[in-house]
Amino acid sequence: MEDKSSGSARSRNIRQQRITDYVVGKGQASAAELADLTGVSVMTVHRDLDELARRGLLRKYRGGVSAQPSTVFESNSEYRLNAHVEAKAAIARQALTHVEPGMSILLDDSTTALALARLLPQVTPLTVATNYLPAIEVLKNVEDLRLICLGGDYSPTHDSFLGMPCLEAVERLTVDATFVSTSAMNAEMTFHQEPEIVMVKRAMLASAGTRVLLMDSSKMPRTALYRLQEVADYHRLIVDSDVSGYLLAELQDETEVDVASV
Repeated sequence: MEDKSSGSARSRNIRQQRITDYVVGKGQASAAELADLTGVSVMTVHRDLDELARRGLLRKYRGGVSAQPSTVFESNSEYRLNAHVEAKAAIARQALTHVEPGMSILLDDSTTALALARLLPQVTPLTVATNYLPAIEVLKNVEDLRLICLGGDYSPTHDSFLGMPCLEAVERLTVDATFVSTSAMNAEMTFHQEPEIVMVKRAMLASAGTRVLLMDSSKMPRTALYRLQEVADYHRLIVDSDVSGYLLAELQDETEVDVASV
C-alpha cells in the first residue's frame, strides 16, 4: 500500500476531509477501515485522527473514531475552511459578478463569503463590513477598500464576533448588498443550528438592499434546528453545478438562481 503521509498539505487536507465526511456519515469507523478508504497506512490514519480530534471534529477512542454532534463540526471554522473548497471558490467567482466598484457590502462569517472576500481587491473601491476574523485579515490592507470590522463577543469556534454588540453594529448599517451562507436549506427555507448565528444573519439581511445567498450543494436539501429566512426572501441564490436538476427547478420558482461552474 502506498503511504501518502509525506504528501502535500492539500492532499492531506483532502484526505482528512474524506475521513471526516465518512465518519460523520456512518457515525463511527475503525482505523483499519479508514486506511482502506484512503489508501494510506494505519499509522498515517492515526496521525490524521489525532489532528481531527485536536481540532474538535471527531472523537478518537481505542481502535477507532466517532463523529461529534453535527452542531459541533458544522460550526467549526477550521472544518468549514477545508470543506468543499472548489465549489465555494466557483460560487465566489460568480458572486463577484454582482459586485461593482463603489458598492457597500456586508459579508457574514461563512467560508463561502470568505472566498468572495479574497476576490474583492479586483473591484475596488468598496466599503466592506464583516464580523469574520479571517475576512478581516484578508481585507485589512487592501487599497481603496474601506473595512468596517463588526465587533462583539469573540467565538473561537466560529472565529468571528457575535452577541449583542455585533447585532447592534449590524443594525446601524444600511448597505447595497449582503452576501451570506448558512448550514442548510431546502426548496422553501434556509436554516441554521445556532440561534445567535441566526440573529446576526437576519440582521445582515435586513440591512441590505440586495440579499444574496451563497450555497454549495452539500448543504441541500437539508434542514437544521432554526429557521433563518424563506428562500423567496433572497433576491438571488448562487449554487454550484452539483445541485440536482429537480431541486434547482424548485429553487428557480422561489428566486433568481445562478449556477456556478466548478
